Amino acid sequence: MRQLYFIFILSLIATIAIAQTPDLSDRVKALEDRLQFLEQGLSKQVDDLMWHQKLGDLATIDKVRYTSKPPHVISNPTGQGAKNPLVIQAYTFIPKKFASSNKLPLMVLVHGGVHGDFNTFNAHIVAELIDQGYIVIAPEYRGSTGYGAGFYRQIDYGDYENDDVLAGKQWAVENLPQVDPSRIGIMGWSHGGMITLMNIFEHPEEYKVAYAGVPVSDLIARMGYKSQAYRNEFAAPYHIGKDANDNVAEYRRRSPVWNAQKLKTPLLIHTNTNDEDVNSLEVEALINALKAHGKKFDYKIYQEAPGGHIFNRIDTKLAKESRVEIYRFLAPYLSPPNAPK
Repeated sequence: MRQLYFIFILSLIATIAIAQTPDLSDRVKALEDRLQFLEQGLSKQVDDLMWHQKLGDLATIDKVRYTSKPPHVISNPTGQGAKNPLVIQAYTFIPKKFASSNKLPLMVLVHGGVHGDFNTFNAHIVAELIDQGYIVIAPEYRGSTGYGAGFYRQIDYGDYENDDVLAGKQWAVENLPQVDPSRIGIMGWSHGGMITLMNIFEHPEEYKVAYAGVPVSDLIARMGYKSQAYRNEFAAPYHIGKDANDNVAEYRRRSPVWNAQKLKTPLLIHTNTNDEDVNSLEVEALINALKAHGKKFDYKIYQEAPGGHIFNRIDTKLAKESRVEIYRFLAPYLSPPNAPK
C-alpha cells in the first residue's frame, strides 16, 4: 500500500510538471527538480525518527522553530510578506542524566555542507557531548536540505546563515531554562567550522569558546581550486549572484581569513594535510593570518591522517583521541559536569 501511495504521488508530480511547462527539456528539468526535493524531504523525515532511536534513552530530543533575518535575496520586495523573517528549524538535545542539575552549558553544533543538513552521521558526537553534560542545539540554517526547494534556495553562504545560527543560540538561552547563559560554546566542521569562525569574529561576546575543524577559510582561494559546477552554486541568482572574479570584495567579506583580526574568543583549529575537500592551504592561511594579527589561539595540523576531510569524525582510534583533545580544550571554559579526564 505504501509503495502504491508513493507511485501515485510521483505520477501526480510528473503530471503537474508536464502540464505546467511547454518545452520538453523544461518538463524533464522540472520533474527532476521535484523528485530531488521530494527525496530529500523523505530522507529527512526518516532520519529525524532515527535520532530518537539512537539517542532517545540519553536525551530529551526536540525539533524547534524560531525566526531569523528575512531572505537575503527577495525577488519581489513589495510582495505580501516578502520581508518576513525566515523560519529556521533546529534540533535540541537535553541530557537526561543531568536533569536534576540547575544549570548546564550549551553547545551550538553547526552542520557542514554547501547544502547539507544535521543528520544522524553526527549522532556519536552528540552522544559524547550530552554524556559530558552539554545541552546541544543544532540549527538547520537557510539552504539546508530536507525542507523543500524554497528553503534550499535561501542559501546565503558566509552571511545570513551565520545569523541563523546566532538566532538559535539566542533562542536556546531564552527558552531552555537549564541553559547557563555564561557557559556557551560553538563548534563545527568544514562549512560548519566556517560559520563557527564567523560567529565568534562578529559576535565575540556571545561565546566563551569555539572549535573549528577543517574549516572553510578563504572563499576566494576556494573558488580557484574547485570545479565550475561548485562556482556556479555561488554565482546563482538566488545566492551571491556573481562569480568571485566579478565581485571579489563580497567573497572576501564572507571569508574567515579576511576577518582574522577580529578574534577575541578562545579558539582551537584542526586541519589535515590530505583533506580532499577543504585543502589545508585554506586553513594554514587562516592560521598565518591569526598569527600575523598577534592573536592567541590553539591549532594542530594533522599529517596525512586517515579519513581525509572527516578524519576526526569517524570511529578510528585517532579520531576518538582527537575529539577528546577537543573536549579537553572546551571544558575549562564551559565546565560540563562530566568533563573528560
